[in-house]
Amino acid sequence: MLKASALYMVIVITLVIGLICSALIAAAYLYKARYQAKFRSDHLQNNLNSGITILLNSRDSSYNGGRTFSLFNGDADSVSLKKTRWGVFDVCSISSFAGRDTLYKVFSVANVIDSNKWAALYLIDEDRPLSVSGNTLIHGNVAIPKAGIRTAYIDNEAYTGDPDIIRGKTSDSERKLPALSASGLEMLKKALALAPAESDLPAVTDSLNRSFLKPALTYSFGKKVKTISHISLSGNIILYSDTTINIDSTARLNNILVFAKGIYVNAGFRGNCQLFASDSVSTGNRCFFSYPSCLGVLRLTTGNTIGVPAKLNIGENSVCEGIVFSYQEDEQQLPPVISLGKKTTIHGQVYSQGILNLRNGVSIFGSVFTKRFLYQSEFTRYENYLINLSIDSHSLSPYYLSSDLAPVAGSSKKILQWLEAN
Repeated sequence: MLKASALYMVIVITLVIGLICSALIAAAYLYKARYQAKFRSDHLQNNLNSGITILLNSRDSSYNGGRTFSLFNGDADSVSLKKTRWGVFDVCSISSFAGRDTLYKVFSVANVIDSNKWAALYLIDEDRPLSVSGNTLIHGNVAIPKAGIRTAYIDNEAYTGDPDIIRGKTSDSERKLPALSASGLEMLKKALALAPAESDLPAVTDSLNRSFLKPALTYSFGKKVKTISHISLSGNIILYSDTTINIDSTARLNNILVFAKGIYVNAGFRGNCQLFASDSVSTGNRCFFSYPSCLGVLRLTTGNTIGVPAKLNIGENSVCEGIVFSYQEDEQQLPPVISLGKKTTIHGQVYSQGILNLRNGVSIFGSVFTKRFLYQSEFTRYENYLINLSIDSHSLSPYYLSSDLAPVAGSSKKILQWLEAN
């Protein structure tokens, strides 16, 4: 006859076995669920990568308004692709979804540089030479007038740079600059001509961040001079004005666009933005525009005073990483002027359809395309003289990407900046 304690032992052993079996079943279920989740995530990630490849290589305009379709297996491989013009660059958004699972990425796109079109310096041929003085450095291939380059003695200072003057190949320039992209200019013209309904920034907030997956937030200040201060603006935000916008050093701008007749940036500003004006862009001293920024003046024929040239002025000891350019539709007007203050540094490209006014100690790590140089000393002005200027295309980052607006842009595109992801 079995003892009563044996029954208890059987019950305990049965309970332990039941718990172990339940734990194994739960572990198997969780493992399967995690495996399926990882499989779905990898699957969606592969679809995202396919969407990125499509947007980088396709020239199909149907993506401009957004397009949703299946990649391979019906609804199991659905992606939504959209490409939007954002200043001088493109912003692409991709969503990959299956059932309730969704992954997305948002990034900006730019063009690689075409080495056959690239030049450290391009100065159009006006039948006069380029003169250099002081400690001037030109490192890279150049296109200059047939009259060539020569040394000069200016302001009691002789040329003290490299005996070869130019470290690179020299070719003859044409009488006109290589043109900016017509399609890119047209988009900027339309943006400058827009007059959205007037609206002001919220008075009760010190920070606005707008996703590129949503429609752009637009604020239009009409004919009222607006000062942007003590606020952080980031993402899909556009500011418009029919007159002047002042940007204070207390403002934090990240990837936003500004369109106005005149734009003034206070001394000490730091940010990443694209500023476009029809009359003038001016910055104070010690400003820092991080890559990829863009500063441009576009003088359109309609509504501009012929006697006043368009101006883009960057203050002393400032840094701009990106593109600085001027454009003028009517060549009969006074040529636009880009002025770079003392010890200003440009990492990128300068394209001046008119005059490029340089002060002492300017450094350009990248490329300069201009019709004419102007050097101002304390007492006089010199045309097509480079004095204590550094132009070094080899010091530009090999990862630098250009806008398709520029004449040196190649056909292939790469990811410029990751903006959003989950």
